[in-house]
Amino acid sequence: MIRVTIERNRDSGTIEAFSVTGHAFYGKKGHDIVCAGVSAVTVGTVNAVERLTGVELPNEMRDGLLKVRIPEGTDEGRIGQIQLLLESMVVMLQSIEEAYGKYIVLQQA
Repeated sequence: MIRVTIERNRDSGTIEAFSVTGHAFYGKKGHDIVCAGVSAVTVGTVNAVERLTGVELPNEMRDGLLKVRIPEGTDEGRIGQIQLLLESMVVMLQSIEEAYGKYIVLQQA
């Protein structure tokens, strides 16, 4: 199962970090549409943040793991842009979870 954890600031509710762990095992390796969808959404969001805002997101990526954190000290204007992109990612992941809930769980803390 894929586990996505969204870490939010307790006061503001803004997303500070997210992680993706595990595998869906929906289909054979290379044919797993759930893994492919989650990977496309999460990695695509990281790429969009970096390209559209100019903010490089510290991350760790390897097989079955993606951890991303917004850098401290990012200016407020860019934080707003990053939040919009990250909230969009959450909506897309919720859509995948609604359709394939047996293979993915989205947690927000």
